[in-house]
Amino acid sequence: QVQVVESGGGLVQAGGSLRLSCTASGLSFDDYVMGWFRQTPGKEREGVLCISTSGSITIYKESVKGRFTASRDYAKNTLYLQMNSLKPEDTALYYCAAGRGGRCDLARRSTTWYNYWGQGTQVTVSS
Repeated sequence: QVQVVESGGGLVQAGGSLRLSCTASGLSFDDYVMGWFRQTPGKEREGVLCISTSGSITIYKESVKGRFTASRDYAKNTLYLQMNSLKPEDTALYYCAAGRGGRCDLARRSTTWYNYWGQGTQVTVSS
């Protein structure tokens, strides 16, 4: 049984940092692209970034460039999202997802190309 579990969300002031974690079990972590998405009420879930099986990062959300980065620990089957210089507009429910295959291309910014999802972790940035 595959499980994807996010953690690390919380309330932070603007300009602060948070690190989200996502642990995947029941799958071959090395064989899956991992993605971070976020969603606010009334809006569609949007792709933030993708990290390939080799660890290459593709950022889809222009507004997070230079502030967010990701990494994956293959020994722990864990994905991280380091968020710095947070802004109120980063407030959202953040989701982690696993998709079969190795590469992050433009298609991977869509939820369609992921097979397993976590339950989400809330990030709230106060001004």
